[in-house]
Amino acid sequence: MKSSVRAVLGLAGGALAGLALMAASASAQTIAITDGRILTGSGIIENGTVIIRDGRIAAVGASVPVPAGAEVISAAGRVVAPGFVAVDSGLGGNEVSSQPEANDLRQSSNSISAAFDLSWGLDPWSITLPVARLGGVTRAIVVPSHPGSSGGHDHNHDFAGLGASGHHEPGLFAGQAAVIHLAEGTEIIVQPRVAMVAPFGNAGANVAGGARGALYTLLRETFAEVRLYARNRAAYDRGDVRALSLSRADLEALVPVVEGRMPLIVTVHKANDILMALRIAREENIRLILDGAEEGWMVADQIAAANVPVLLNALANLPGSFERRASSLENAARLHAAGVLIAIKGNEGSVHRAREARYNAGNAVAHGLPYEAGIAALTVNPARIFGQQQRFGAIAPGLEADVVIWSGDPLEPLSQPVAIYIRGVAQPLYSRGLELRDRYRPGQQPGLPPAYRN
Repeated sequence: MKSSVRAVLGLAGGALAGLALMAASASAQTIAITDGRILTGSGIIENGTVIIRDGRIAAVGASVPVPAGAEVISAAGRVVAPGFVAVDSGLGGNEVSSQPEANDLRQSSNSISAAFDLSWGLDPWSITLPVARLGGVTRAIVVPSHPGSSGGHDHNHDFAGLGASGHHEPGLFAGQAAVIHLAEGTEIIVQPRVAMVAPFGNAGANVAGGARGALYTLLRETFAEVRLYARNRAAYDRGDVRALSLSRADLEALVPVVEGRMPLIVTVHKANDILMALRIAREENIRLILDGAEEGWMVADQIAAANVPVLLNALANLPGSFERRASSLENAARLHAAGVLIAIKGNEGSVHRAREARYNAGNAVAHGLPYEAGIAALTVNPARIFGQQQRFGAIAPGLEADVVIWSGDPLEPLSQPVAIYIRGVAQPLYSRGLELRDRYRPGQQPGLPPAYRN
C-alpha cells in the first residue's frame, strides 16, 4: 500500500483535521508524524519523526525512516509533545462544584477513610474530560478531596471526634488516588489505588484535634496499629487483638503504605510542616509525596536529600494564609535547582481548569525554571512520581502513544492542539462548550428548532 500524506491543518481547520485524523487512525495500524519539533519529555528533537504502531511509540528520532504503508502526518512548523498529566486532579469525579451530588471525590463515613477508593465513582462521560483534553491533558492522577485540599474544602468535618460506630471521625486519611486516561470510551481507569492521601499542616491538625502535636502523635499511633494488624490478621479475626481505632477496611488499605509499597500524598504548605513530614517519613519508613509545598523553596535541600517529589501550583505567590506567607513564584525553579522532582498542577483542583497547568508551567519558566524542565513537570515527572513511567509520560519507544501536535509552543497560551492521540487513537477536537457555542452562535443554519436559532 502506498503511504498517504496528510498535512496538519491550521487552527481554523483544526476540528476538520481532528475528524480526518480519527478516520485515518481507525484504518491505519502505523502512523508517522514527520518534520515536527519534538519535545520528548527529556529533550528536544528538531525536524523529527514519531512512529506510532498498535497504540505505542515504535520509534522517534531525527532520521527515522517512514514504514511502508504508514499513514503520514506532516507536523512541519508544529510542535509534537507528550500528552500532559494532570496531578492532584478531580477530573471525572466532580462535575459541578456547587452541586454536592455531582461530587464523588469526598465521603463522610466514620468507618471508612483510608479505604475510600474513588476509582469506582469516576465518570467516563464527564463533560470535564474533553475540556481538559483540549488543553493537551491525556492522563490524570485523581485524588480524593479533604480539608485543606486544592480540590475543595470540607468544612463540615474539620475537627476530630468519635462517630456513632466508635471510629475516628473524620478520618485522618482522605482515601486513595487513581490514574485515568482521557480518551473517549467507557473505561478510563488506568490504575486504581496508586497513592494514599492525607492533610498535614493546619488542616491535618484540625482533623486530629486542633494542634500539630496531636496530628503527629495520631499518625504514629495509626501506623503502629496498622503494623500490629498486619502481623496478627488471624488473631484480629479471632478477636485476640486489642481494640483498634480504625476499621478493618482502613487497616487493610494502609498496609501497603506502612510497607512502603504505596506512597502517601500529604498536603502541606509551611516550611516547618514540610520538615516534620520529612521526619515522620524517615522515622516511619514511609514513601512521601508533598502536595502544595508553597514554602518548599526554603527547605529545598532537605526535600531533595530525602528524595521526596513535590506537586505544586507554580502561580502560588500570595500569602493567602499564615501557612503560605513565604510563597514565591520562584518556588518551582528553586526546587528544581536543588534536585527535587517536581510536577506542576492546574488550578482549583485541576477539574474545570486542569488545562491551565501548561500556563502555570509557562509562568514557572518565566521565573527561572528551565524550559525542558517545565515540559518534564507536565509529562515525564508525574509519570515517574506515580510509578507510571513505563506506560506514558514521554515520547519514547515502547510507551503508550499519548501524543499531541500543537500549533506552536505548548507553554504559550495562544497555542492549541491540532491533533491529539491517546494510546495511539486520535481524539475529537471538541467539547460540550464548543458544541453549545456552535449551536447558539449568530447565523445558525436553518432546520434547527426555533429555540436554537437567533
